Amino acid sequence: MELGINGKVALVAGGDSGIGQATAKLLASEGVKVAIVGKTQSKLEAAADELDKMGEVIPIQADFTRLDAVDIVKKAVLDRFGQVDILVNTVGITGPTKEFLDLTDRDWYDTLEVDFMTAVRLCRAFIPLMQDSGWGRVVLVASEDALQPYTDEIPYCAAKAAVLNLAKNLSKAFAKDGVLVNSVSPAFIASPMTDAMMHKRAEKMEVEFDQAISSFLENERPHLELQRRGKVQEVAAVITFLCSQQSSFVVGSNYRVDGGSVASMAV
Repeated sequence: MELGINGKVALVAGGDSGIGQATAKLLASEGVKVAIVGKTQSKLEAAADELDKMGEVIPIQADFTRLDAVDIVKKAVLDRFGQVDILVNTVGITGPTKEFLDLTDRDWYDTLEVDFMTAVRLCRAFIPLMQDSGWGRVVLVASEDALQPYTDEIPYCAAKAAVLNLAKNLSKAFAKDGVLVNSVSPAFIASPMTDAMMHKRAEKMEVEFDQAISSFLENERPHLELQRRGKVQEVAAVITFLCSQQSSFVVGSNYRVDGGSVASMAV
């Protein structure tokens, strides 16, 4: 399928690992110039080395808990490419895993700062560039947790639900300008985030890593019909479609890449 994005410029926040890195690779394979943003220089450099073999890439180090991070990123990508046509935000943290009454204000603030406000600030910075050119694609990565509550991950669930609401609102505001905004909600993907979760679970249960995954699927994700962790490439494929010309009639949608994990018919 011809995606029609050869020569476009993409900014992938969180593009140094996991879903973001897999998305950056797919976009690069389609001839997109890619700026990847990450917090750790060594991971960024390793990801950029891989992408260099596929196309033009720029790594940008930024910590999105800092208020000036988006300004740093914007300057770097515009200095190199002069434009941004595609914005993909995969930045996120699990946040505290506590029961509601044990959560502090700081627990809430820290999770919302990364998982929600990063998306807000990136969209505020880069959507005007897309408005000016009359063409743009924005994909915000949410989670199954936005639709299906887990009582030990309440701040994460709330932040990701806010991301879905933000994406829907932005889709209404900017579609008339040629800027199409959508979201993707993965579930239990094999990524550094869930690796950390499963290592912690394995240590707590005093079992092997694979056993921790099996018990999590059985006890915590009984509706995940495929009974396995998803692959980052499976999420990246959906994101890349939403970044393409082929998605020109898809606006304000949420694509669940969750193996069936969400039990209801919720969007």
